[in-house]
Amino acid sequence: MKGVVFNLLERVVSEKYGEEAWDTLLEATGQEGAYTAVGSYPDEEFLSLVGAASTELEIPADDLVRWFGKSSLPLLRERYPTFFGHDSTRSFILTLNDVIHPEVRKLFPGADVPDFDFESPGDGKLVLGYQSARKLCSFAEGLIEGAAEFFGEEVQMEQPQCMKRGDEKCLIVCSFKKIAMEEVGP
Repeated sequence: MKGVVFNLLERVVSEKYGEEAWDTLLEATGQEGAYTAVGSYPDEEFLSLVGAASTELEIPADDLVRWFGKSSLPLLRERYPTFFGHDSTRSFILTLNDVIHPEVRKLFPGADVPDFDFESPGDGKLVLGYQSARKLCSFAEGLIEGAAEFFGEEVQMEQPQCMKRGDEKCLIVCSFKKIAMEEVGP
């Protein structure tokens, strides 16, 4: 896993829970925490940090990874604003394979990104097929939630198939709805 993911994790944990919380996670896992964005690190280090945070905060690991995805989206938007020149979450998501992931591979040589396929069943829904040895579909869900928030939309998601339940790939079925301005608030 690329160090940029660890850098994002450190930042969102430190911003939400304080720098001491990040140090506590490193201590609990026996990791040094010196991650360079382009460096590659074992997936187990990330999973170990998630496990320690899950135990410490008494939050299920998948919920934590989903929160991490949602919390990372604004930071990714800050770093890579050109990816966000869209008018909807759907159009943004549909650029994953053709724009975002090829650019990620250029920026971070050796990056192992998930495989996505898309289906539009015609009922306004978008079905994302997700495949990755890491099985971090909850991270993808969090990124989708963060993107929906950015584009002023509400997203409903269902996951009728999941690799963690033994399926060949995860299916994330999304429905998007624009949030009316009065719903947004001050």
